[in-house]
Amino acid sequence: MTSNKQLYIDKQALATLSFAKEGILSPIDKLMNKEEAKNVEETGFYKGVPFPFPFIIAPFGKKNTKTLTSATKGETLDFIVDGKRRGHIVVDEVFKVDKKKRIEQIFGTYDTSNPETQLFLKRLGDYAVSGEYELDFDDIKNIKKTITDAKKSVNAKCVASVMMSARPFHRAHERLIRITLEKTDLLVIFLLKPYTIDEISYNLRLKTMQYFIDNYLPKNRVVIVPFENTYIFAGYNNAVLDSICAYNFGCNRLVIGQSHSGIGMYFDKNETKSILSKYETSNIKVDIITEFVYCNECKTLVSKNTCPHGQHMHVKYDSDSLMEILKAGILPPAVLMRKDISAILLSEMFPNRFKNIQKIYDNIFPTKGLLESHSEKDFYLELMNLHQTVSLT
Repeated sequence: MTSNKQLYIDKQALATLSFAKEGILSPIDKLMNKEEAKNVEETGFYKGVPFPFPFIIAPFGKKNTKTLTSATKGETLDFIVDGKRRGHIVVDEVFKVDKKKRIEQIFGTYDTSNPETQLFLKRLGDYAVSGEYELDFDDIKNIKKTITDAKKSVNAKCVASVMMSARPFHRAHERLIRITLEKTDLLVIFLLKPYTIDEISYNLRLKTMQYFIDNYLPKNRVVIVPFENTYIFAGYNNAVLDSICAYNFGCNRLVIGQSHSGIGMYFDKNETKSILSKYETSNIKVDIITEFVYCNECKTLVSKNTCPHGQHMHVKYDSDSLMEILKAGILPPAVLMRKDISAILLSEMFPNRFKNIQKIYDNIFPTKGLLESHSEKDFYLELMNLHQTVSLT
């Protein structure tokens, strides 16, 4: 049994620390001390590289406060996550945290009515600790290896990346992936892995996206990896952090949609700019793609920048609205979502929804006259086929 004092942190903090430890936030490889944190606050840079706020950890709770306020320089403190030791830190310095300023740095404003701000305040303590640390957490290391192996397998020189939640995975996501894949040797899709409960689990979102890649793309040129979407990515600086992480994961290019949170598009002297313009760097090329819509006049999926027709002709791909349709158990039209994707989602979101799925299937849909076994996914696929039958509509 260890005799070290203990710091109690959650898996979000553990994953965030691992980002730095594995070089994904390079040149940050340790927790900042008070002087370093102040310098980053004032400049937005660390060792000449853009970073929007100090990289510190200030664990919440009376036990943590007691441990930190009594810690001495050079002392080893163990990181405890869910009752297990997951690493340690050698104390360099302990200093007081200005909670209001910390919130403003991450979220851009101090709005305590914001649910994300409320969650962050519940985990933000009064004291930060700096120093070298070691972790027992291989998730980020494994992602690096997956990307490295994928690059080697196709001898990729140009590696593009996209960050998406695929909640749910729809036609506009498909178009974004396809146009990105046309201009790169390898596409890395960072699938956001949140720390909150969602209607569509990470595993289900991964399943739908992997299905699309396996069946409709050259799958050796696309790799999906989980992206630990921790609290540092919750604020308005997440586009900047996304570009830093994508580059350090080995990507040359990051493609993001114009509606991506944290971009802050604006015009300056007739030139379109964003928050990323402040941190222009040759390390990674960031492409901001305009919104895709389905135009009833063009009869196809188009970019708003290339369609001459007004928004009264446009069908929008709004993820929140699509989620509401799915949560109601309704099949989204195929123009919005591929029917096999919808079938996968609904069959898992509403398991055993029908008392006798086989009887309903046999009584409605055409069969080959043989005894056949059909899943709920099969049922939704056939139902969508009927939705698309136009002779009586």
